[in-house]
Amino acid sequence: MLSYVRRYSFLFLLGGGIYVLIELLYRSRSHFSMFLAGGLSVVLIRIICGRIKGIVLRCLVGGIIITSVELVFGIIFNLWLGMEVWDYSHLPFNILGQVCPYFTLAWAALSIPALWLGNLICGTEKLP
Repeated sequence: MLSYVRRYSFLFLLGGGIYVLIELLYRSRSHFSMFLAGGLSVVLIRIICGRIKGIVLRCLVGGIIITSVELVFGIIFNLWLGMEVWDYSHLPFNILGQVCPYFTLAWAALSIPALWLGNLICGTEKLP
């Protein structure tokens, strides 16, 4: 049991770090909430998408997972706490200015390396 905790903790930390790095490369800034969102997203992708057959469906579900995590974090940090970490209200089809379908497609593509990373760190044995 402890090895699961260690592996998933490491996956969370690595996923959070990579998420922040992507933000820094894309928009030259990030926020601690994005570290938390990235770590949670990678762990959820590992657990949920690891049970799904077919790469296309895995990617779609992965994109939905990341978008959902961003929506929840956006509501908490941007709308409730007023931190103004990001604002997609200028983009078409946005939801509350917190998520946008264009980014969901990018997240779907990034689900492939997230799954690979999860398998590399946590192994391919039966999921908990």
